[in-house]
Amino acid sequence: MSDDLFAAQPTSSSGYDASAIEVLEGLEPVRRRPGMYIGGTDERALHHLASEVLDNSMDEAVAGHATRIEVTLEAGNRLTIIDNGRGMPIDEHPKFPGKSALEVIMTTLHSGGKFEGKAYATSGGLHGVGASVVNALSTETVVEVARNKELFRQSFSQGLPLGPLEKVGAAPNRRGTSVSFTPDTAIFGEQKFKPARLYRLARSKAYLFAGVEIRWKCDPSLISDDTPAEAVFQFPGGLADHLKEQVGNRECATSVFFTGNQDFPGIAGRVEWAVAWPLWSDGSYSWYCNTIPTPDGGTHEAGLRTALVKGIRAFGDLIGQKKAKDITADDIMTSSEIMLSVFIREPQFQSQTKDRLTSPDAARLVENAVRDHFDHFLTDHMDRGKALLAYVIDRMDDRLRRKQEKDVKRKTATSARKLRLPGKLTDCSTDNPDGTEIFLVEGDSAGGSAKQARDRKTQAILPLRGKILNVASANTAKILANQEIADMILALGCGTRKDCNPDNLRYERIVIMTDADVDGAHIATLLMTFFFQEMPELVRRGHLYLAQPPLYRIVAGGKSLYAKDDAHREELLRKEFKGKKVEVSRFKGLGEMNPMQLRETTMDPATRSLIRITLPADVEDRASVRDLVDRLMGTNPAHRFAFIQENAAAVDEEAIDA
Repeated sequence: MSDDLFAAQPTSSSGYDASAIEVLEGLEPVRRRPGMYIGGTDERALHHLASEVLDNSMDEAVAGHATRIEVTLEAGNRLTIIDNGRGMPIDEHPKFPGKSALEVIMTTLHSGGKFEGKAYATSGGLHGVGASVVNALSTETVVEVARNKELFRQSFSQGLPLGPLEKVGAAPNRRGTSVSFTPDTAIFGEQKFKPARLYRLARSKAYLFAGVEIRWKCDPSLISDDTPAEAVFQFPGGLADHLKEQVGNRECATSVFFTGNQDFPGIAGRVEWAVAWPLWSDGSYSWYCNTIPTPDGGTHEAGLRTALVKGIRAFGDLIGQKKAKDITADDIMTSSEIMLSVFIREPQFQSQTKDRLTSPDAARLVENAVRDHFDHFLTDHMDRGKALLAYVIDRMDDRLRRKQEKDVKRKTATSARKLRLPGKLTDCSTDNPDGTEIFLVEGDSAGGSAKQARDRKTQAILPLRGKILNVASANTAKILANQEIADMILALGCGTRKDCNPDNLRYERIVIMTDADVDGAHIATLLMTFFFQEMPELVRRGHLYLAQPPLYRIVAGGKSLYAKDDAHREELLRKEFKGKKVEVSRFKGLGEMNPMQLRETTMDPATRSLIRITLPADVEDRASVRDLVDRLMGTNPAHRFAFIQENAAAVDEEAIDA
């Protein structure tokens, strides 16, 4: 080994010695590196300040010391949170002579009453940094405490006290803590609290603890949407009330939701849950620990997943359903509405922002508490248990089929090559395109309903998100970059423009199925424009159709009929229901129709009606048709205006004749 490795090296000119080591004192680390404490300086981090203060008040409520919390947003981005709990301690702290406990809490990291569990059995605050972090990142913080019928106040700026704790006077009818603060623009820039976000935060906290009343108030000048300026939240049913509101009028696999709560045996803490299984719409998950949202889930989520999958498998075994052994947690949880809240001592989180619970015991505690209740939910009412099991097995079958058809071979595919299909396509099971259909459906909600209503052997579903690109006014690069269009091209498998070969079409019929309203008609027009421009031969050969979903349902006694539009409704009322008392309901969209109604009116070949979209056989060069499409769908609005002027009189005459 060369001696050069041990030769004296030149001294650095940077002056890196003891004097270069910086020691940050007090709350200066928070101001230097706010991301370490609140996850950044963006809008989410700004609202995390509100959560930190509100969580302290919620801890007082959960501990049984507070029954009311007030959240007030004022002009100047000033937020005030008041509770009627015990109030922060104001006596001198034994380790900091001359300082009150309140000042220590507000100006010292890792100070609080939640370390040993003496003051709180369960709490959201753990590290003693919440209040002091809010103080450090605010230009002004004012804390008022009412204890022993006396009122005390202390003011701070950027984490530093502006003076000692002062006794303001008597407060015979008041108790608790008030924290008022204004976030520092040097940290957060010009970002402001969003009333709607704070409103949802306050409301969610009330659901999480039935024993607390939360009052919301906001300066009306700060509201730009439908958020109320004042509201009072109190929900005796807890998460069950929340779930009922969340599900609304959506039809579910079971009319009774799986809800309940259970204390953990032998230790302080409990779990509360609420689960529903909507039939044809997306669901959502809400996880909480000690009233703190944990959006990334964690060990409490794992406990619930295990309880549900073990419970449904056991029920399947009980009634002799052999397929139940293959059910996974995703089969029972995907698209469900789930809310889970746990209260445990000394929880462990992934970070200070508490996005994920990592406490190892939480999985076991939740599983054991929920499993017994779920077993009773399924077996106490066997029809309910069988309905849920059938729903879950249906989802399992879909999952297994998608896995098998990930690479699908079609006889119509060139050289029997395998096609990788769009992930959101729910394909039909037959390989032969004869008699098959693909429904292009408006939105995921309608798509979910269509999946339930379809004939799995011959009908495929491709949900599209909103209004697709208007191809008549877009260049080729923009068209090919559009995800919805790319999914359609991939699903149909026949190529576009000069490469379009109808012989390779994977389905016999393409059915555009949109809502029976103006927006639905617009989407259908955009889709027809796409096929005319990109796949004209499909249109010429008669592969393209329009579904005819009803707009109204008319019921009188045991008779029920559907009307496709206003004129049809009036005709039915005049001919079929004359002189009868009828109930008329209007479908806002396909997503509001249950699968049975959608199948009967729009998808079942035996009862539906379709409109075939074609091109005149004598228009070989399509010049006149293309001119019309360009006028109506192109980039020049003057052409559309001219067309309306030219044809308005004819429309008026037809209306008069009608």
